[in-house]
Amino acid sequence: MMLTASSSSLLSLVLLAPAAASLLLCLVPSRQAAWVRRIAVLATGLSLAGALAIVWRYDRSLAGYQFEVVVPWISSLGISLHLGVDGIGAVLVLLHALCSFCGVLISYSIKDRVKEYYIFYLILITGVFGVFTSLDLFFFYFFYEMAVIPMYPLVGIWGSDVKEHGRVLYSKEYAAMKLTIYLTAGAVLALIGLLWLYAGSGLQTSDVVVLEHHFAFSPLPANVQHMIFPLLVLGFGVIAPMWPFHSWSPIGHAAAPSAVSMLHAGVLMKLGSYAIIRLAVSLMPEGARLWLPWLAGLCVMNIIYGGLVAMAQKDLKLIIGYSSSSHMGYVLLGIATLTPLGLNGAVLLMFAHGLMTALAFAIVGHVYDQTHTRYLPELGGLAKPLPFIATCGVMAAMASSGLPGFANFVAELLVILGAWDRYRLPAVLAVLGVVITSVYMLRLVRGTFFGPTNDSLPHAHDAATPFARLPYVILTVALLVVGCWPRPLIALIDVSTRPIINRAIQPAPALPQHPAVPEGAQ
Repeated sequence: MMLTASSSSLLSLVLLAPAAASLLLCLVPSRQAAWVRRIAVLATGLSLAGALAIVWRYDRSLAGYQFEVVVPWISSLGISLHLGVDGIGAVLVLLHALCSFCGVLISYSIKDRVKEYYIFYLILITGVFGVFTSLDLFFFYFFYEMAVIPMYPLVGIWGSDVKEHGRVLYSKEYAAMKLTIYLTAGAVLALIGLLWLYAGSGLQTSDVVVLEHHFAFSPLPANVQHMIFPLLVLGFGVIAPMWPFHSWSPIGHAAAPSAVSMLHAGVLMKLGSYAIIRLAVSLMPEGARLWLPWLAGLCVMNIIYGGLVAMAQKDLKLIIGYSSSSHMGYVLLGIATLTPLGLNGAVLLMFAHGLMTALAFAIVGHVYDQTHTRYLPELGGLAKPLPFIATCGVMAAMASSGLPGFANFVAELLVILGAWDRYRLPAVLAVLGVVITSVYMLRLVRGTFFGPTNDSLPHAHDAATPFARLPYVILTVALLVVGCWPRPLIALIDVSTRPIINRAIQPAPALPQHPAVPEGAQ
């Protein structure tokens, strides 16, 4: 085993704390629900502390991968548990740590089969941490599947049906099955691309760092890159979610419990875009140059179509779900630009959107728990009984709409400016998407918290205690801090995006040629 400085106390802590907690919960009696919750809070709290330390201690002057852990596994195949983070990974690890800690607190509303719920939830958390920290193709895919599989029982058992006027639009079983089928199909497509990449390298290693160094001087043939690149983009794009493979996502959001929706929209959707950056764009620059213009075109459909469909929804979770599909279009557009502004904005938007959508789903969950409905025409006037939740709801709507002062504004501005020189029409349509977002978010806020009160609703109670308010405060403050002072995170992201851009836009160095033999020479 090789451990570099600080890795054992930070990355290992971040990854192993929720994994160890899920195993420990197997030994806790089911009737001890209070201890189950305390263990989950402690585990995610430790991961959050480790993530904060990683971001704080990351050395931007050195850049590259830091806090590395290498544990050989199958040496004959070149497979090892290689963990490490660069600036991109560090930011996303912090995002996941924030969302998972807040999600565990929001999960206090779960009353049925608490032990089993938290076991699956902690496995999901472990899988996402593993994806963001894995520098080995095999374990990257292993943790990716670990993050996807728990979604089926979490949605199918603890979720709820999507209803309108008392009529079931989508059952939770249907939502769980559709989610699983789509993500599994995408994962199989991505697996084909990863195996092809492994075999095509000729190195008999799945270490991402080794592949990056090798491909910098001896890249895969252009025609091979052209075929592998779309496999990875489409396979991982399903979870992004990329149009037209997005339809599973809003339904999954709507049927899932609130805390699961927080991780689903806040973090799980970022796995796809992260994989595209880390594996597709970074390792196959020729493929990126060919296919990214097409990705920019699909982004427009994500942004405009997702926003227009969100405007037509009346279920609060469906509105936020289609909104998330729309906002992820900005992330994919930023990736497609291959410019420092665009790619930095894409990663920052992953962070900002993750916080915002986690906050939004937490708020919707509280409203549903208190009123037993998410149907917009049945709501109204909740700002009076729920002043704190209403305030957080307005803040989330402002962040989603891209108002200055919130992290989303900075990130979306960087994406649009980065796209302006390369993809002028998608950039203009992205601005139109901001207007569409403002329309449905203002409609959501007005219909839920203002206007006439529905007297038929049960009496709603606000989040009154400091403990109940803690997750909302954490997410809101993080949005405001990064929105008002984005420079530290952008600087951290920039040291890792620039090498990727340089590899993608510069042709590979020519291999040395043998000198020509003079005519007639023997």
